[in-house]
Amino acid sequence: MQQIILGTNGPEIGRLGLGLMGMSAFYSGARLDDDASIATIHRAIDLGVTLFDTAEMYGPYLNEQLLAKALVGRRDQVRIATKFGTIKHTTDDTFGPDGSAANVRLSVEGSLKRLGTDYIDLYYLHRVDPNTPIEETVGEMAELVAEGKVRYLGLSEAAPATIRRAHAVHPITALQTEYSLWSRDPEAELLPLVRELGIGFVPYSPLGRGFLTGTIRSVEALDADDFRRANPRFVGENLTANIRIVEQVDAVAAEIGAKPSQVALAWLLAQGDDIAPIPGTKRIERLEENLGADSVTLSADQLNTLSSLEAPAGDRYPDMSAVNR
Repeated sequence: MQQIILGTNGPEIGRLGLGLMGMSAFYSGARLDDDASIATIHRAIDLGVTLFDTAEMYGPYLNEQLLAKALVGRRDQVRIATKFGTIKHTTDDTFGPDGSAANVRLSVEGSLKRLGTDYIDLYYLHRVDPNTPIEETVGEMAELVAEGKVRYLGLSEAAPATIRRAHAVHPITALQTEYSLWSRDPEAELLPLVRELGIGFVPYSPLGRGFLTGTIRSVEALDADDFRRANPRFVGENLTANIRIVEQVDAVAAEIGAKPSQVALAWLLAQGDDIAPIPGTKRIERLEENLGADSVTLSADQLNTLSSLEAPAGDRYPDMSAVNR
């Protein structure tokens, strides 16, 4: 797999990582087969994946523990990325934004213990806390770097002004935000900004929460507690309208003899060498399919066709107030 440097001064990673959330939370089949999930992580390492993305809220906590089990004897082969700031450890451990310095400290100690490691390669603020100055949050995160508990810092779903303020306190290595043929919003402001500042870009949900694989035509087959059942893009008339996006991805895939997922990821990789998507899966066969995108080359006409797709109907989340702040 092609290797890239994440950001100007970040770590070297394979340009396709692995998002682990669905193994433990939010999607159908989560937590049903940890052995299969661990086998998928092992296979990913064997195939050159180095960036593994988790968060304390996935489970909560179960996903970090799962990754720790999978990395026994293999810690030095990977880069661990985890996230904090959506669980209030300073009060009652309920969900909600908390970017206070005290919560930074409590969060990292918990993650280090669950991950079974003495350092985290990339530590993200999962969601910006509107009640805590970003300078306080990143200032405490910078202390973790000085102490050797964290190697690099990241932000997730942060607004441009927040990114600038954070970067002025300590260099931000990566921004993680949803980006795909399904979600093009970062192109307007975020991508130009992170390139200006030398920050790497890590798109999550690069397959549109599974929609761009072409396998979802209704939510009826999803578990009752699957997050997507309440996602505006997956319900009612929005779902019907959004199938047109997949149909056009399918058409390009048929032209080149590839899978729709590979086409969607190849389009994303073609947007720049500073982009490191983290598609998620619980299964080895899907992992291998996704990583096949690394060898897919789209023509200029195919890229233009895909780039010309209309925006999907519906917001990315039922409540968008927690992002872009």
